[in-house]
Amino acid sequence: MNRRKFIKTGAAGLAASTLNQEAMAELINGKPKRVGLIGTGWYGKADLLRLIQVAPVEVVSLCDVDSSLLTEAAEIVAGRQKSGKKPRTFSDYRKMLAEKDLDIVLIATPDHWHALNMIEAVKAGADVYVQKPISVDVLEGQAMLKAARQHGRVVQVGTQRRSTPHLIEAKEQIIDSGKLGKIGHAEICCYYHMRNRSNPPDIAAPSNLDYEMWTGPAPMRPYNNIVHQRGWRAFMEYGNGIVGDMCIHMFDTVRWMLDLGWPVSVSSSGGILVDKAAKANISDTQTATFDFKDLQVVWQHRSWGHAPDPEYPWALFLYGEKGTLKASVNGYDFIPRGRNEKPIHKDVVMELDQYPEDRDEKDLERHVAPAIRGHMLDFLNAIATRGKPVADIEEGHISTTSCILANMAMDLGRTLQWNPASGKIHDDAEANSKLARVYRAPWKHPGT
Repeated sequence: MNRRKFIKTGAAGLAASTLNQEAMAELINGKPKRVGLIGTGWYGKADLLRLIQVAPVEVVSLCDVDSSLLTEAAEIVAGRQKSGKKPRTFSDYRKMLAEKDLDIVLIATPDHWHALNMIEAVKAGADVYVQKPISVDVLEGQAMLKAARQHGRVVQVGTQRRSTPHLIEAKEQIIDSGKLGKIGHAEICCYYHMRNRSNPPDIAAPSNLDYEMWTGPAPMRPYNNIVHQRGWRAFMEYGNGIVGDMCIHMFDTVRWMLDLGWPVSVSSSGGILVDKAAKANISDTQTATFDFKDLQVVWQHRSWGHAPDPEYPWALFLYGEKGTLKASVNGYDFIPRGRNEKPIHKDVVMELDQYPEDRDEKDLERHVAPAIRGHMLDFLNAIATRGKPVADIEEGHISTTSCILANMAMDLGRTLQWNPASGKIHDDAEANSKLARVYRAPWKHPGT
């Protein structure tokens, strides 16, 4: 594949402008990166097919505990990758990784599987793209960071707001240019009615799903049709609720935009206040405050009622002396206080002309596709240079842990003071005892 042909194909101007010379040379002249995917459902395919769009990779392995999803994904990949080859398929990620022939592994399993998948992948010598949040407890995240550094692997976390074109523009042209002035407060929110409100009976798992393996280290719950596919987010056994699913994106974006590290303390209140009849056990209402001393980042979600700002139901709001920035996955608005500045509005650009396959791809969030492509290109840059990607595993650990602490603070009913040096909560033995969940046998927790 020569340089001229590469520039004219799907990676087009995006790859040419985003990849540095070293990464470009490796893609053009080197052997195709061998790729494997663990978790072939909704976002697994979204991530993998975006990678295929921007780089001449060869997808050689797919893994899933749902045989129907696995078969479907293999057919789709064969039809989309240049070689036309159908990847090998595995039902156990350990067998796939034991081949030790993968350069890149993408992980898009439910949250309770991320840690074991990612640690085994870096041990097998692969660079990894792992979906957010990186872990379901704090010690998992610490073990994941340690493994990435110990094995010298590049690990990009799927907090792709850091690679969203219009949000990069907002950061550079509104925040970094000083249009907001001193920023004294940030609010982040989600008011989507996304909490499952049903209460179906428990039933036998479908024959195409290995429910024992799907459950893995999580507590064994009776199967019901909420859980699979995608409905597992309704249960704390598999994740961290709406805070772990949606807050992490906006919280991580604020940290990136404002160059924030660890919060010094986290407090939270809420619970199941309205929808008490549903089988779901995640909170339907929650407020959390992440305190950075001179700045508080305040989160709120409600899975009922109206959003205060209908144009920004899942969003961030930065309040500065000179103006306000509203931003979401769909665009941004800068609202100046003075008369010398004009308001600025920007909508997401979905790149459907450059990537026409996005138009008809099943379940694809078309407005997010450009961000995933940018995130994959940044990942490839880091692989070529052996540097850190924009959403390095350490950044993912900070954002994930902060959200986990918010849930812990709500459950315990008190503010938690975090000590990043020790990786523990200051002077709170009860809270520290909850930094690791109990794993179901025979699975072993990587951080204990």
